[in-house]
Amino acid sequence: MIDPVRIEADYLIETVLPLENAAEIMAGEQSSGTFRQVPGETPELKDRAGARVEHIQELSAHSEPSLPGAAQKAGGPYRTAHVTLSWPLDNLGPSLPNLIATVAGNLFELKPFSGIRLLDVRLPSAFAQAYPGPKFGLEGTRRLSGVHERPIIGTIIKPSVGLDPEDTAALVTRLCEGGIDFIKDDELQADGPYCPFEERVHRVMAAVDACADRTGKKTMVAFNLTGEIDEMRRRHDLVLSAGGTCVMASLTAVGMSGMIALARHSELPIHAHRCGWGALTRAPMLGWDYPAWSKLWRLAGSDHMHVNGIDNKFTESNQSVIASARSLADPMFADAAMTAVPVFSSGQTVHQAAATLQAAGSPDLIVTAGGGIVAHPQGVAAGVEAMRAAYDAASNGISITEHARTHPALATAIKAF
Repeated sequence: MIDPVRIEADYLIETVLPLENAAEIMAGEQSSGTFRQVPGETPELKDRAGARVEHIQELSAHSEPSLPGAAQKAGGPYRTAHVTLSWPLDNLGPSLPNLIATVAGNLFELKPFSGIRLLDVRLPSAFAQAYPGPKFGLEGTRRLSGVHERPIIGTIIKPSVGLDPEDTAALVTRLCEGGIDFIKDDELQADGPYCPFEERVHRVMAAVDACADRTGKKTMVAFNLTGEIDEMRRRHDLVLSAGGTCVMASLTAVGMSGMIALARHSELPIHAHRCGWGALTRAPMLGWDYPAWSKLWRLAGSDHMHVNGIDNKFTESNQSVIASARSLADPMFADAAMTAVPVFSSGQTVHQAAATLQAAGSPDLIVTAGGGIVAHPQGVAAGVEAMRAAYDAASNGISITEHARTHPALATAIKAF
């Protein structure tokens, strides 16, 4: 049950202190308290503005601390627990930037803790009134891409950087002629002198439109407009005027306020890239779990959100990827779902198709395979054909090896990747 006037957050903690004491330190640090009693913190003020410890569940104990710099105790025990804190909405109002400071501020640095990780948040409906969330989501993305009732098959411009606008447009032409649904800039591609944003947009959209005139299919392209707020607005307007149907921003680079400003301005779906996410989550006893982190970016207006990929090239486990993807469909509020489309990426090939569909639990996803399409031995068009065939097979419960008997491009991809 979501309290209409309180914010709740769940944590995984590790500490040598009694768990109740540790939880109270967290609550004090993140609300009205500090390291010692101050004259102004009256019982009345603390009752009105202090964070509350709502729940503590002890989990396990260890003899060594997980993180350096914590309070030390020879032999421990370093006990772990789930802790839930809550805050009155009146402390900060429905403000996403200030919510981050409240639920994920200085508490990560507190010496009594040898581990602390934010697992989830629950927010009052006032946040839904302040932040409407994704403008397009799945329905709008399917409408603009023209892809219905199956996964949206996409790729990434590769090489990530180094192509000029003309070379980029030539690659886009080959991808569109191959029947690709979705193309995105790599997050490293920006507005450099060798490949200026404006020229890239015009050349790429000319290629997309020329192919659409021939085939009747208009590929969705997510142009990376990451930058300062005014730059992102100008770049968005350029993409819109050129007939584009998607823009992309790197969340950790533009920040919460930048994302909010872009979403309020945007008339196109926002493809939200999570580059830098590993620094927030890779240590098991530090940082954020994806459901908590992604809820805030969904509120801010992300239509598509990266969740890594099955059998990816990074360190994240398949179990974590699956939980992340499915969390994007979790309702945010009773009357506002604010779902985002999961984007599977990172070393994706034809081999992950069946497992990716199973992980998502539905065909409502985007898959972006860079090398898994562009590096196909028979060329880009064959790479598109192979990936489409792999997902068609998975959607119909057919193994890719069986499907490959009548799909040569898929057979080549199976051997190559």
